[in-house]
Amino acid sequence: MQMSHFISRIATVEIPVSNLDSSIDFYIKVLGVHIESKMEKTAMLSFHQKGVPTIYLVETEEIHPLSFTNTNSNAMHSVIDFYTPTLKDFYHWLKKNKVEIGPLNINEEGIGGFGFKDLDGNYLSACNIEHIGQ
Repeated sequence: MQMSHFISRIATVEIPVSNLDSSIDFYIKVLGVHIESKMEKTAMLSFHQKGVPTIYLVETEEIHPLSFTNTNSNAMHSVIDFYTPTLKDFYHWLKKNKVEIGPLNINEEGIGGFGFKDLDGNYLSACNIEHIGQ
């Protein structure tokens, strides 16, 4: 099978939420995103950064929180990792603002991350790891 050259980046990450307005407030406060558009049951949020995916919140009664367990290590994983160069400061800010967070995991080089949950229990994470091309 030949490799496709049609996709060059992630455009949007879609997240199920039970209450659109509360979730918009949470994502604006926690991630610093901006509302690009808002309909009755959906909202497009943006970081206003070129090449960075938008976040599409979709209000639904069918909430299955985003996460999975690594069956090799038993660690909980998020589907989305958000980048921050100030990992420890963000961790302490979330804790101070009563966001549900997991342990802060940082290696000897200062690289690491942690998980946190949105209002619907969607497991998100933050890291200070930059990959080639980012």
